[in-house]
Amino acid sequence: MTASLKAGLVGLGSMGRHHARVLAGLDGVELVAVVDPMGDKNGWAQGVPVLSTVEELIALGIDYAVVACPTALHEEVGLKLAEAGICALIEKPVADTVEGARRLVEAFESRGLVAGVGHIERCNPALLSLRTRLAAGELGEVFQVVTRRQGPFPHRIADVGVVKDLATHDIDLTGWVTGQSYVSIAAHTVHKSGRAHEDMVSAVGQLSDGTMVNHLVNWLSPLKERFTSVTGERGTYIADTLTADLTFHSNAAVATEWEALQAFRGVSEGDMIRYAIPKREPLQVEHELFRDAVRGEDRDICTLRDGLRTVEVAAAVLESARTGMTIQTRDSAAHGA
Repeated sequence: MTASLKAGLVGLGSMGRHHARVLAGLDGVELVAVVDPMGDKNGWAQGVPVLSTVEELIALGIDYAVVACPTALHEEVGLKLAEAGICALIEKPVADTVEGARRLVEAFESRGLVAGVGHIERCNPALLSLRTRLAAGELGEVFQVVTRRQGPFPHRIADVGVVKDLATHDIDLTGWVTGQSYVSIAAHTVHKSGRAHEDMVSAVGQLSDGTMVNHLVNWLSPLKERFTSVTGERGTYIADTLTADLTFHSNAAVATEWEALQAFRGVSEGDMIRYAIPKREPLQVEHELFRDAVRGEDRDICTLRDGLRTVEVAAAVLESARTGMTIQTRDSAAHGA
């Protein structure tokens, strides 16, 4: 029987508590300690020791760590883990700057360490099914990807705006489900909540195969929405990642003798299919994939390099909003499936 991996957790906030819960029950893994300078005032540490510093965690001889501290600290914590030869699953976004993300990529890759980014939408059942169907060519040519991600302001966030916190989900999932990269992006942001960072963004982009992309993201809405649609020559897929539902609206192939309808050179409404999908908790799936990758198994995890590209696109979104210009994104040929 394979020996258990020793894991640690850095950060016991609103996301860290969920990581602690999953790690504590994960087969083949022993959660040995948690780091949080604030302690465990909510009782989220699952009964393991709560340490004050990353150095104390490293001294316990762990195999890997989950980094769920504030985004601004990801680089500092990640570099310490890499220097100690410890694998890491870092919450998204991988870092708060492009330069920081690049330094993390170099630190882990140069040491041959397994490292991933917690872009959890990759483990959402609806998007996993959508990606498989797109890869199989079920939609034919893809024309457009549209995402909407909105809801009330999350008081857990203090150090970044809506682009880095929420829009990075949509940037990553769009590239991942289509197997394409962003080549350009144009965006507008607004500041309505009195904070230093933006709280709403609307962006239009283009992927490397010509697919049009639209993202609308905010935390000013009382309506919580997680919507992804992909439209192509055979119809439209709609994924609701709150409920993990995937539906397909097909283009009709029914002939008509109605002259007025024949003259309309669009598409007509066809069948709608709602797929039956097994619905496992995405965070559980994410942890299982990363555990297996640390064991040396070939698993489809979100790599630090994937995370870097997402941070680069997010930076381009903010640059476009600041300058009013359409920004050409770098590394446009590298984001393959």
